[in-house]
Amino acid sequence: MNRRRCAAAAITVVCAVTLLAAPGQAFAAPSSLLAPASIAAPAAPAAPEPAPPAPPKKTLEEIRVELDGLYARAASATDAYNLAEEQAKKQSAEIVELAREIVKGQDRIADLKDRAGAAARAQYRGGGLPPEAQLMLTDDPQLFLDSAGRFQQGQKATKDLIAELEQTQADLAAYTKEAGAQWTRLEANRVRQEKAKKEINQQIAAAKKIESQLEKEERERLLKLEEEAAYRAQTAWLSSGVLKNIAAGSASKQGRKAIAFATAQIGKPYVWGAEGPGSYDCSGLTSQAWAAAGRGIPRTSQEQWRLLPRVDIKDMRPGDLIIYHADASHVGMYVGDGAIVHAPRPGRHVTLAGAGSMAILGVVRPDK
Repeated sequence: MNRRRCAAAAITVVCAVTLLAAPGQAFAAPSSLLAPASIAAPAAPAAPEPAPPAPPKKTLEEIRVELDGLYARAASATDAYNLAEEQAKKQSAEIVELAREIVKGQDRIADLKDRAGAAARAQYRGGGLPPEAQLMLTDDPQLFLDSAGRFQQGQKATKDLIAELEQTQADLAAYTKEAGAQWTRLEANRVRQEKAKKEINQQIAAAKKIESQLEKEERERLLKLEEEAAYRAQTAWLSSGVLKNIAAGSASKQGRKAIAFATAQIGKPYVWGAEGPGSYDCSGLTSQAWAAAGRGIPRTSQEQWRLLPRVDIKDMRPGDLIIYHADASHVGMYVGDGAIVHAPRPGRHVTLAGAGSMAILGVVRPDK
């Protein structure tokens, strides 16, 4: 009996040890049995990653070049905006004129139809017989001859009436079609205007943001750097002997008027899209100056370059327009002695500057 009890106790102990040692089984030990060394220490906080090094600060000269690029893109977009605006004005005027022609055509068609109806009613009152049948039934020779003449005249009048009606209808259809086409072009120009306006505002806002981050002394130094860059370009241009090659021609009568107008605007601010009287962009100034001289010219610098007669720089005279940059995005008026009057860019005012202070594309003459 004692042996059985001992054996049972032994089996119980073996089973317990086996269960405790079995893989995958977990049993919580009483906390009083855990050794102090088995308690996990709290993890140390991760060290913060070092901040990336700040980008090197741009020099004022680099900022000047960056601003030049932003304002150059704004100038190109301004030209695109001004051109789209001019085309939209022209198309609006053409649509109005076409609408007048359509109304006139409709009125004319109504009048012709009334005349045709009157002829039909006259035939009905004559017994419903056509004039030629009535003519054949008369037995009066004189009446026959008189009626034959009137009949021929009536036939011609009827043919003329039909022909005029058909032509008026054709004209009306053409006016309507052209009005639709002009409306489509007008809407396309409005889309281009909005796109150009967005581009202008983006470029100017980016430039102003850069300038706003500068201290007062830095802005003053930046302006000095602009002046120095312009001076270097002007000096290089003059050193080429270009003024010696320019004929000593004087301004025309209209040219003198244009110069007088342009120089009278000195000190007024540049505003993109403006054409006076309180502010101007570059081509707004030149187009209004020549308009004051009695000579209408295209509104934008690109159109002035494309459409106005070109002259060689050696033949340049005061009053001529100098077009700048490869995309013809800027224009100034030559006033003689190697100088121009122009509206430079946003944040600046109408001023005198060296004619060679920017990259010259060519010269055009409004009154050639």
